[in-house]
Amino acid sequence: MGKLFGTDGIRGIVNAGLDADLAFKVGMAAAQVLSKEKKLGEKPLFTIGKDTRISSDLLEGALIAGLCSAGADVLHLGVIPTPAVAWITVDEGADAGIVISASHNPFEHNGIKIFNGKGFKLSDALEEEIEEIVLSGTKIPLKTHGEIGTVTYAEQKEREDYIDHLASTVQVDLSGLRILVDCANGAASATARQLFDRFPKLHTDVINADPDGVNINAGCGSTHLEALCTMVKAGGYDLGLAFDGDADRCLACDELGNEIDGDQIMAVCGRDLMSRGELPGNMVVATVMSNLGLHIFARENGMQLMCTDVGDRNVLEKMEECGYMLGGEQSGHMIFRRYATTGDGQLAALQLLQILARSGKKASQLSGDCVRYPQILLNVPVADKAAKEAVMASEMLRGAIRAEEALLDGQGRVLVRPSGTEALVRVMVEARDSEQAETSAKKLAEIIKSVS
Repeated sequence: MGKLFGTDGIRGIVNAGLDADLAFKVGMAAAQVLSKEKKLGEKPLFTIGKDTRISSDLLEGALIAGLCSAGADVLHLGVIPTPAVAWITVDEGADAGIVISASHNPFEHNGIKIFNGKGFKLSDALEEEIEEIVLSGTKIPLKTHGEIGTVTYAEQKEREDYIDHLASTVQVDLSGLRILVDCANGAASATARQLFDRFPKLHTDVINADPDGVNINAGCGSTHLEALCTMVKAGGYDLGLAFDGDADRCLACDELGNEIDGDQIMAVCGRDLMSRGELPGNMVVATVMSNLGLHIFARENGMQLMCTDVGDRNVLEKMEECGYMLGGEQSGHMIFRRYATTGDGQLAALQLLQILARSGKKASQLSGDCVRYPQILLNVPVADKAAKEAVMASEMLRGAIRAEEALLDGQGRVLVRPSGTEALVRVMVEARDSEQAETSAKKLAEIIKSVS
């Protein structure tokens, strides 16, 4: 992890580590680093979008000031999902895209994520170059006269173009289906209603699409599915769909009110793509956090499963390296490489709806084929990055992990890893028996607390 950039950009609590001064410097540095290929006198173009947090305007203004001061033009997208920024960056031929969001985190957090001109997250080398300029205090010449960057406001046009793109991925009739969509009071509030209304015979009701700056992810969205599951069952819906704050994740629930997680979405979509000859190598790329049930499902259905380290960035890198078309995370990041360069919650929702309509089955039948093993995930708070490193280097912890793995005797898994975005160490235990998984996870959590 870099000093500024984590696994998913720069993150922090606004005005307690992440402030306007830092955003201004990042904007200037990004303009400097990402404009090296431009001809003399040619300005780089950055797209910039944000989620609905109260602090997003503050950071947006500072970033734009930094970009324009360093001579970059800006295409202003307003409130819009993260994957839309990546797609628009490519569609408009921009040099880079910036998203202001902290994804699924509470409203007081925010972040800065940068895409390159091809719609992919920046390489480690480019992030480190930006970091070096910001942290060393390197002076970037302020542009004057006609070299100062300008801002073009194109929210409505670009949003509609993105929605057109998503709608174009649907090739089947969705009529007759009833869905309930939870926008998490986040970026999907600006797009979901318009997107699903493109299918007039699809009955869509939308909830949590009234952002006020502080209610993003608050008891709603993909991190809080309970209310959605209850409403879907009570209301007789065919499917519930839930996005996170920046709409790069999607989780779902079936008509019985049961959660459909990212592993199950990958299972359903992977099997469908394979049946139509559209899954190269019959391969799905997941992460080490994926449930044992997905491994078993893949084996029983003739699919291959490759697991990377946690993070959609790692999943995408493997997909690009090997030419695979489907990947994702249990948490809801789904990458359909045919249509996108990053995880896209609304795109995933449409692909799941297509399969539901095409199959004629209930959502519970489709997802129920991928049985989830009991999985306990505990987040253990630690002081800081140094404490995370100390925990992971602990011989006591390593010995305890080996002991728990021996007790599982091949019928489960143990995974302990530091969070890439928060001061947490995550403990995950899977077992055939939920009580055994919980006992093991709590035991390891106590050891982490003792050594942190």
